Amino acid sequence: MKRVPVLALLLWICLLFYVGIWIFLSGFLLVKVEVNRSSSCKDELFSKHDSSHTEHFCWSEPRFKRAVILVIDALRFDFARFDPEIKDPRPFQNKLGVLSEVVASRPAHARLYPFRADAPTTTMQRIKGFTTGSLPTFVDVCSNFGTNAIQEDNLIHQLGQNGKRVVFMGDDTWENLFPNQFHRSLPFPSFIVKDLHTVDNGILQHLYSTVESSDWDVVIAHFLGVDHCGHRYGPDHQAMADKLTQMDQVIRSVIERLQNDTLLVVLGDHGMTDTGDHGGDSQKETDAALFLYSPSALFTAGQEKALQEVVPQIDLVPTLAQLLGIPIPYSNIGKVMVELFALGSPEDQSAQERRQAEALWINAKQVNRYLDTYSLANKDLSPVILAHLKDTFLLAAAEYKALFGGPLAGGPEHSSRVQALIAIFQQYLNQVRETCQASWARFHPLRMAAGIAVLAAACALCFITSDFADVVSASYRRLLWIPIVCGAVAGGGVALWQFVTRSEVDVLSSLGMAALVSQLSFFWNFCRGKATRVFASEPSDLLNAAADSAQQRPALMSPSVPLVIFFLRCASLFTDSYVVAEGRVATFLLSTLAIYIPVQLNWAGRLLLPFEAQKSTPPCLPPQPSTPAASSSYKKESLTLLGCTGFLVVSLYASHSFHGCRDEQGGCEPSAFLTPLSGLRDIQLRNFRYLLSVSSVIAWVCLVRKWMRHYGNMNSKSPAVLVARFGLPLVAMFVCLYWAMSSAPYEGFGNLQEVVKLALLVFPRAVYVLFGLGVTVVCWDPLTVFLKTRKEPATSLLPPTYRASTGVSLQAELQHLIPHIYQRMRKSLRAGEREGTGREDDGQPTVEAYGLGTVYSAPLLLVLAQLGLVLAMLHPEGLMLSFMLLLLQACAILHMHSAATSLSTPGSRAGCFSVSWSAVLMWGLAATQFFYSTGHLPTFASIQWNSAFVGLSEVHAGHLAPALLVTLNTFSSQILFAVSCPLLLLWPLVCETTKAGKRGRRAGEGEDGEEAVMEMRLRENPDRFSTALLQLGARYLFIHGAQLLASVCAAAILRRHLMVWKIFAPKFIFEASGFAVTSVCVLLGLALVMRVDSAVSDWFKRLIPDHSR
Repeated sequence: MKRVPVLALLLWICLLFYVGIWIFLSGFLLVKVEVNRSSSCKDELFSKHDSSHTEHFCWSEPRFKRAVILVIDALRFDFARFDPEIKDPRPFQNKLGVLSEVVASRPAHARLYPFRADAPTTTMQRIKGFTTGSLPTFVDVCSNFGTNAIQEDNLIHQLGQNGKRVVFMGDDTWENLFPNQFHRSLPFPSFIVKDLHTVDNGILQHLYSTVESSDWDVVIAHFLGVDHCGHRYGPDHQAMADKLTQMDQVIRSVIERLQNDTLLVVLGDHGMTDTGDHGGDSQKETDAALFLYSPSALFTAGQEKALQEVVPQIDLVPTLAQLLGIPIPYSNIGKVMVELFALGSPEDQSAQERRQAEALWINAKQVNRYLDTYSLANKDLSPVILAHLKDTFLLAAAEYKALFGGPLAGGPEHSSRVQALIAIFQQYLNQVRETCQASWARFHPLRMAAGIAVLAAACALCFITSDFADVVSASYRRLLWIPIVCGAVAGGGVALWQFVTRSEVDVLSSLGMAALVSQLSFFWNFCRGKATRVFASEPSDLLNAAADSAQQRPALMSPSVPLVIFFLRCASLFTDSYVVAEGRVATFLLSTLAIYIPVQLNWAGRLLLPFEAQKSTPPCLPPQPSTPAASSSYKKESLTLLGCTGFLVVSLYASHSFHGCRDEQGGCEPSAFLTPLSGLRDIQLRNFRYLLSVSSVIAWVCLVRKWMRHYGNMNSKSPAVLVARFGLPLVAMFVCLYWAMSSAPYEGFGNLQEVVKLALLVFPRAVYVLFGLGVTVVCWDPLTVFLKTRKEPATSLLPPTYRASTGVSLQAELQHLIPHIYQRMRKSLRAGEREGTGREDDGQPTVEAYGLGTVYSAPLLLVLAQLGLVLAMLHPEGLMLSFMLLLLQACAILHMHSAATSLSTPGSRAGCFSVSWSAVLMWGLAATQFFYSTGHLPTFASIQWNSAFVGLSEVHAGHLAPALLVTLNTFSSQILFAVSCPLLLLWPLVCETTKAGKRGRRAGEGEDGEEAVMEMRLRENPDRFSTALLQLGARYLFIHGAQLLASVCAAAILRRHLMVWKIFAPKFIFEASGFAVTSVCVLLGLALVMRVDSAVSDWFKRLIPDHSR
């Protein structure tokens, strides 16, 4: 068996896809270039040549000497509002009454604003936004786990640079973003979302004493309880009411301790959805709350009745900077809140307007300076728009100098000109913000086109490999190693040329050249080889070969209809409505393809009548049954196909009960099973749901063990069987115990809270350890075969008193006995030697092997059973029902594939070394369908962040482990179906035993094609076995690679579409990530099968010397 070339070829194909994704990403998701300059009080407002003005950025005494900034993570705006008309408030309503009370009682001292965040609404990006005044780009969401230090100028840097003592306490994200910049810091771990109180209580131990002291100028306290409560329970839970009530008391206590020179800022960094998630751009995620208060008057009398306006988050940066008397950060594009600068009595309107104009002038001057610097470093801003913005600024600057450059004037005309100037400044700042937002979604068309070209060529290479696997497997040197060498030489040449000419190497361009050259080399060698074969053959030989191929091709091997369905699905990815409804459409397509299989067989005359390839039967006529036994077997297979089809369709639509909802799906209600058990108020419902989940776990384990026992694999004494007997039940037990501990709040355990916290760490870690040990043991010794030496007479097949297992009937034992396996394996091991050697005189086997017929599928199923439980543990408990439905659906697809293969394959099963496009496409669509059936969606807001903390302590090094757990949770569907992909090749052979027994022939009687040797048939021809694995892997990669190519093209073509960042870009990101996970898992699944094959070869090599003497 050619193991290394098969894996090497598939790995090379995967690497080509990775390079294409990387090249496209570099052109589609370009990160905004940061300007690493800092503002200073010495920066002049006017030109050095204008000696009539001497104002600087720090142009006056600060209005406030100190500030207290309370960040309440995920404080949605409606959490902060108080509506007295609500008689029966929900848990998140009317709990922060202090804000409305202060605004109503002291309108000149307080104001509550909607505080709108820019997407992505994740904590790190929001902190970056309201401290730098800049806009994080779309790709920045990927760095939420890796909170590297902010390099741009920011408020924290300016406060420290100007002698302000900043004291921080709370979310340790700040410590990572601003290392060594705080006068005093009290960080607390932020990634344990199930812990609602540690961070908040830690802050409260120091907050009040700090505010009452004098050793600070700015206090920043970042509370996490509201956000964690949303993640764990959702906003509509009593725990949210308790946490908001606690925050209400905190704000009251801080207000009581403030002095007249202190500003209080209470803000939320983002909101949350109705399920407690965030990260997207829905209004509930972007609309947070901003509350401003000071014991001294903030607003001029009469302003308190002004209409409530939405404040963009970045507008807080220039506002706080000017109120505290520090320079505005260099890269800020926010706009000051002018109402905070209208000082003085209402009668002195000119003084108020002057102060507002001055604040806007400083703000506009700083933004104009940033634009000048940025446009010199980057050419992505439109010159036309830049010229228009420059003209607007110069017009406003000239007007400002005219109004305030000389002696102060007054009167109605002067006032109207000042108001017009204020409007011009505001318009200019708004236009700059809109321009930057559009610019930082910039693209690089050449790189995008190059990435698409590499991906398209990889898909074509994948398709050729799948449909011409026999040709490729016979020419690995010409079609694998030569292209790889050519690509390496081309990539190395480009890198060397770059180093010599520019003293630097662009890795991306070198890899792109290597990928393109290697692909072109493959296509050239393949076409040249095909042409050589054509010219070397006689025309009559080609016609005869084509006719024989058409006559022998099974009915379901024709890829026309399945591929048409698949390409229609890919084309539909160009519509936003399809992407929004993809979960239900995937169900429809999978159901359609499932129904197509029996319909097509019936159309070909092979569903109701048995097919028997006879030379006398014309190919155009349907074959007829030859014996009653054959007719009965054929009928059973037809009924199996129809029954599995019906079950699959019903279960697919039942799986909609586990779907989540997108923001675009108005009126959609997410599945109740997505709510963790700890979020349920009804104790009886919680217990019932828990019992359902535990029952599903038990059924999962029992079905796998029963299957292994049925085929004799549990009789072995190998270490892998010990994993099935003890390891798998232990994993299930620890999973259930973990769910039991996590389903109740810590407070419900009283004095046992520490024990519960320890259990929440120990149980998942025990699962991880057992899973790791189980996989290691299976890979080390994957054989689950029970061997028995025969000493009985030739007339006896099995001693009457011998039982291989207590739970299997004698008839089942006889069916799963592989009588001629020793002779067959000796032939395969001695391929190339003389025939006829080593046969027993009486034709009877000298050994009996139980479980050898499922030697490949048993270890694969054992690994999958453990992996499924681990992935289920990372999901909400109720989704174990969905995982159980996945197992049943996968079994239905496999039995459909087996029955359809039996009905459609002419002649013997010995030629069945290929998996039809229909089966591969169904498997791929099932992976997509199950992605939605576990509550996942291709949106960042739907990511189940709770999985990042399963089994992790409060303090862990780095963020690799949480990121890995989130990946396992999000792509659990792709992982399970990719690893189990080899079952599509193995399952028809597994099902051969009962069908052979029903044909009325004894094992060993008749031709080789009638013997029920099951998976051992693959050992008869190792080269065809490796070719079949290559074809299966290439077809499965093509299915996912073509979907990836379609989503890439959709994102590129529709990059100016209104919904590109809301729908198409996230879909592309999830599709690319899913392909990366799928490709790795496909290789792992095939590698496991090859490891079993190697173990089987070694096992028989050890057997032959013992029994051939």
